[in-house]
Amino acid sequence: MAYFDNPVIPGFSPDPSICRAGDDYYVATSSFEYVPGVPIWHSRDLVHWRLIGHALGRPAQLELPDTAPSSTGVYAPTLRHHDGLFWLITTVVAGAGNVLVTAEDPAGPWSDPVPVGVPGIDPDLAWEEDGTCWCVFSCDGIHGVRIDPKTGELLGEPVAMWSGSGLQYPEGPHVYRIGDWWYLLLSEGGTERGHAMSVARARTLPGPFEPHPANPVLSHRSTGHPVQNTGHGDLVQAQDGTWWMVLLGTRPRGDTPMYHGMGRETFLAPVRWEDEWPLPGPLELRAQAPALPPHPWPSSPERDDFDSPALAPCWVSLRRHDPEAARLDERSGHLVLHARADSLDKPGAHFVGRRQRDADCIARTPADIAEDGRGGLAVRLDEAHHYAVERTDGVVRAVARIGPLRHAIGERAVPAGPVTLRIDVTTVDVLPPTVTSRGTGPEAAPPPGLRVGGPDTLRLGYETEGGDFEILAELDGRYLTTEVAGGFTGRVFGMYATRGSVAFDWFELRAA
Repeated sequence: MAYFDNPVIPGFSPDPSICRAGDDYYVATSSFEYVPGVPIWHSRDLVHWRLIGHALGRPAQLELPDTAPSSTGVYAPTLRHHDGLFWLITTVVAGAGNVLVTAEDPAGPWSDPVPVGVPGIDPDLAWEEDGTCWCVFSCDGIHGVRIDPKTGELLGEPVAMWSGSGLQYPEGPHVYRIGDWWYLLLSEGGTERGHAMSVARARTLPGPFEPHPANPVLSHRSTGHPVQNTGHGDLVQAQDGTWWMVLLGTRPRGDTPMYHGMGRETFLAPVRWEDEWPLPGPLELRAQAPALPPHPWPSSPERDDFDSPALAPCWVSLRRHDPEAARLDERSGHLVLHARADSLDKPGAHFVGRRQRDADCIARTPADIAEDGRGGLAVRLDEAHHYAVERTDGVVRAVARIGPLRHAIGERAVPAGPVTLRIDVTTVDVLPPTVTSRGTGPEAAPPPGLRVGGPDTLRLGYETEGGDFEILAELDGRYLTTEVAGGFTGRVFGMYATRGSVAFDWFELRAA
């Protein structure tokens, strides 16, 4: 019996939407303020996924103003394969609103966006047998309207469909025709610990829909399950007839209330049918694999030497493409960044990064500054929550921005030339299972193994000429989590420039 490890797409990859074309499966995920927008993933066994491109990969498709707050941008896409085309509809918050793009190949190119004039967020697409297309979306409940998908024109007025079991924030709707029923799957309860999946069905669109009597049909709220915040699921039928769901979840760690630093990730769960109802689960970290031929892809390289003519798809930047600010120098084999703003605290700062995919990891890069330059290596959640190792003015320093506070924690003088900057992340154990009470008073010291704090420790520093790791700061990872910072994203490690130019010969992000 074969098993797989969840999440199937680790790291910041929320709101997954899935479709199948033949024996191939494709998933689209949210990207928020990062560009290119909407990562597209490919699999042949539902377990092994590789990033093949982005649906909003060109400046003409997606540009966000520098003033757009973090965690705005691209929300909750829906990806479908219909009538020989791939269709993707999504919401660009603080941008173009709801837009639709198409492609013959999900790796691209994708069309220019077509505006779809519906309000709200999380749009979905579904087709009736006669070709009528419905757009279903979240706006004060779940509504649907017929549209012309080629032009985005509404072919009627939106109508209320079904808004869940009464929990807050019904969102992420997906509508399917399966057998004799239309099914409406949605999330409710908020995307935090109360997140849940509920389902209803109807004979025709737009309803009326009858809810499953035991809604929500999937939630890990108020449990000790290691996967939490479960929701935003989407269904797919495999070629062997089995049904599966991709959905988001988190892996909180640390002391109560527990924290997740890598953001909401993409998980896979089986779906069983009872009385013509789809019931997802169980969702486990180690689970029985689909009965499909295994198809692992070659491992993604941990190190990028910047020898290619273009950056690999894993690299993202903030809010807009700027080829003038990020240049691959073919002669030197360096990535050269030019400052756009004088601080990572400001939305216009130039940052190029990759998502954290391993709980324990090491990020390294040699930074070489031009005269009067400043920049380095950072791990970012948003403008108000990031740690950095900075190279400037003959020194390397560790800097922490936590909410309204910015502090340079430690620094060392270094010689001119490249210096390899480094950030290590190490998870920590918290409470042994045998400990059930902490007691009160001075005698109730934390028992051995109890660490009161965040999910991990981040060590910031640089490597000496002898290869030793010179640590400038050890910081609690809880301050780079959404439980502290808020928002919808996860940690991204990358390079930045905040004054002049900074050159990077290579970048490595690997599991520790």
